[in-house]
Amino acid sequence: MQHVRCASILKKRLVELMPGKQEALTKMKKEHGAKIVDKVTIDQLIGGARSIKSMLWETSLLDPLEGIRFRGYTIPELQEKLPGYKTGGEPTPEALLWLLLTGEVPTKEQCDALTADLHARAKLPAHVEPMIRAFPKGMHPMTQLSSAILALQTESVFASEYAKGTSKKKYWEHTYEDMLNLIARLPEVCAIIYRVSYFDGVVPKYDSKLDYSGNFCQMLGFNDEAFHELMRLYIVIHSDHEGGNASAHTCHLVGSTLSDPYLSLSASMNALAGPLHGLANQEVLGWLLGLQQTLKEQGKEVTPETITDFAWETLKAGKVIPGYGHAVLRKTDPRYMCQRAFALKHLPNDPLFKLVNTVYEVMPTVLTEHGKTKNPYPNVDSHSGVLLKYYGLTQYDYYTVLFGVGRAFGVLAQLFWDRALGLPLERPKSVTSEWLEDFIKKNPEGLK
Repeated sequence: MQHVRCASILKKRLVELMPGKQEALTKMKKEHGAKIVDKVTIDQLIGGARSIKSMLWETSLLDPLEGIRFRGYTIPELQEKLPGYKTGGEPTPEALLWLLLTGEVPTKEQCDALTADLHARAKLPAHVEPMIRAFPKGMHPMTQLSSAILALQTESVFASEYAKGTSKKKYWEHTYEDMLNLIARLPEVCAIIYRVSYFDGVVPKYDSKLDYSGNFCQMLGFNDEAFHELMRLYIVIHSDHEGGNASAHTCHLVGSTLSDPYLSLSASMNALAGPLHGLANQEVLGWLLGLQQTLKEQGKEVTPETITDFAWETLKAGKVIPGYGHAVLRKTDPRYMCQRAFALKHLPNDPLFKLVNTVYEVMPTVLTEHGKTKNPYPNVDSHSGVLLKYYGLTQYDYYTVLFGVGRAFGVLAQLFWDRALGLPLERPKSVTSEWLEDFIKKNPEGLK
């Protein structure tokens, strides 16, 4: 009964909110559906659909200069307004999930109820842990995560109810159940992957007296409360970054076919695993450690000058500087800045943090002179690995798994609204290069 009571608080509020949201969207389509909101250039068409406004994404919005807003709130505002595990602490993922789903800042009591609900849903199906333990040694942790999410799919409420012929009006409810079950089970899945991949396979006992992040950290084997605070912040800032990024868009696209949330999230994690997306965080730390080691071997100090020389060597070799630049942002990523503030508070004298700070001082100038980036400033990946390494999580090919736990909150919250609002199958129109050549001949100046 405790599970039912906890679940009803968030679910009841969503039931209250949905009719107004559905009515508003229907009214907008009816009265303004034919209005033009964007134009597409050939550069955008060929160049990965950059910045084309073509998707509804409720949970967050990314401004090139201001950065990310979650339901209208900046990261500093989240840190100020959302309840923490302790008074004055970092916001909890449970608080953010409530905000992403409802658009409302929750009370501590509402967050505690959601925590209890997630704990009540956390037990894994019997076949999942043996499967993870049977994976071959050396399988990348992201491959394991994607596969494990697919294995959890045997418990999909949406898939089961759809097979029975459920009404479209109930899609949101089945998606809601899958969403919370999935989020609840990710910590143990990810802890098993971590402990089996790098240690003796023993996973510390699940502790429902802790919050979501605290229990996750403990199962990973980390009992430092400062690390628990870092994980709360880490999950929150990695949760959502509007809908156009690859992992978010993939979940939305696959979900639009009415694939259940398990299939959709697994696909999202496969996109996140790419080097141009979530895998970049491990590449950043690798680059920083390589820089540190090279300077040590050369008998050089870490200075703006030596870092500048190393950066130019990287660029002249035809490589990129990982952790710098962004498809949308044109300023330093606010997610970088909040991690920097955390480091200044908790590890100001750490050598690797000092290295990151010095890189931050010189890299924008180097990349601006190089001239091949529109944004020479650091993004979220530029800092996260340094913080994790400081607390002893040194296996940097695991870092994207942590990113994946956070991203699940954002993409599944949006998938819930995709179903609640009845958004259709996504099906953009593609053209061939011959079509483009013919278009240019017929319209030498483009369409007005």
